[in-house]
Amino acid sequence: MEALFAERYRAMSSRDARFDGQFITGVHSTGIYCRPSCPAMTPLARNVSFYRTAAAAHEAGLRACKRCLPDAVPGSPDWNTHDDLASRAMRLITDGVVEREGVAGLAARLGYTTRHLTRVLVAELGAGPLALARAHRAQTARTLLVSTDLAIADVAFAAGFSSIRQFNDTISAVYEATPSALRSRRRAAPTHAEKGAGAAAGEGVTVSLRLPARPPFDGVGLLRFFADHAVPGLEVATPHSFTRRVRLPHGVATVRLSLDVADWVRCEARLDSVADVSTLVNRVRKLLDLDADSVAIDAALAGDTTLAPLVAALPGLRLPGSLDAEETLFRTLVGQQISVPAARTVLGRITRELGEAGPSDELGQGDDGMGLFPTAERIAGSVGVIRGPLPRVRSILGVAEAVADGTLSLDVGTPVDEFTARLVELPGVGPWTAGYLAMRILGNPDVLLDSDLVVLQSAALHGLPSTRRWIALHGVRWAPWRSYVTMHLWRARASVAVGGGAG
Repeated sequence: MEALFAERYRAMSSRDARFDGQFITGVHSTGIYCRPSCPAMTPLARNVSFYRTAAAAHEAGLRACKRCLPDAVPGSPDWNTHDDLASRAMRLITDGVVEREGVAGLAARLGYTTRHLTRVLVAELGAGPLALARAHRAQTARTLLVSTDLAIADVAFAAGFSSIRQFNDTISAVYEATPSALRSRRRAAPTHAEKGAGAAAGEGVTVSLRLPARPPFDGVGLLRFFADHAVPGLEVATPHSFTRRVRLPHGVATVRLSLDVADWVRCEARLDSVADVSTLVNRVRKLLDLDADSVAIDAALAGDTTLAPLVAALPGLRLPGSLDAEETLFRTLVGQQISVPAARTVLGRITRELGEAGPSDELGQGDDGMGLFPTAERIAGSVGVIRGPLPRVRSILGVAEAVADGTLSLDVGTPVDEFTARLVELPGVGPWTAGYLAMRILGNPDVLLDSDLVVLQSAALHGLPSTRRWIALHGVRWAPWRSYVTMHLWRARASVAVGGGAG
């Protein structure tokens, strides 16, 4: 513990922005908590405590620094890097599970009692599930207050608060300011947000937000991946933007993502319900892997001299995630063993025949006709629509039935070993599919797809072992970042379009 304190104190003393979001600096002499790069005078070590979460700092009686805004940074990469109970709980908390299902629902998803879960989270993160959810709501609210013109009452519901009084009390406790005072401190002109007449939690809303990424950030590469895999009638992708509709807990959203200045992403969205804003932002961050610690990942992988040139060519490479776990599952199953263009064609037909038709252009960005991918229930009853080799058709329909009846869960709080084991138990689902889905849906950073044809071809071209056995043995040195190696090898052989389907 002393060594960890010394390491964090050095990072804080040097104002190293790479650690922003990875831990919180609590300064007891002033009663505030800061990001590590806060420009204020370095406090004495005896007055400092370090916390993994803002909630732990709140529990210690500290308030957020008004100068460095410690929550206006990328989130912690720990929640995807680790697969322990605390990390899995945080993945669900940031997705809004506590707001929708309560602490009992969160505990049930994780397979523990509320008492045990609370004990573990307090021990590991310094705060229980309610406090962690409260801190997440406060951070979301501050972001919306300073970056949109959304009515303050709508901000409260968008952030997940159940009442205006609870919202006001929390903002006052965390930031020692009223919501109106926080809004008045904007450093720049607000981004756009509008709604229909009559504010209510269930009404539609349009928001435009800027989301920070931890640098370096290969956003161009991510947009290229989504453009290469875009399904006609489902997504509109260009070298500069990615637009689609997505199902959320309280309705549907049309979202357009584009690269902003430096390491920021612009997120413009039209949502059926203001209550889904926080969940959408969290899912977009996971889709784009915005919280990954690219400095640490690149440094670790560049330690392998054979891999180093690939890392140097693509600093800040990210893992493409998923906005809809069910959809990603079926896109992967359909796309197995066929080329990406062929998979896009097949998936476009499935979307037209089984999916939900899209409305008119909601964002004014040429997104007319974008539909929604069919649900598992629709696919399960679609005998005759899913075509191809009979074993593959049976596999897809069988998986659809398992998802529809709850036998197969794609919960982001599932341990990765359990997640992959459940998948490979299903007929027609092998280790490649399970590993790929763990990488895309769970954001697991340590999946080396050693049976993938493109991975092996690319490895051979770059002087790496090119058989499944030997690349797996060699790849032990890349842990826990083997998913990023998979992406590097795919990117290095981008001209080969077999193996990934249109997931």
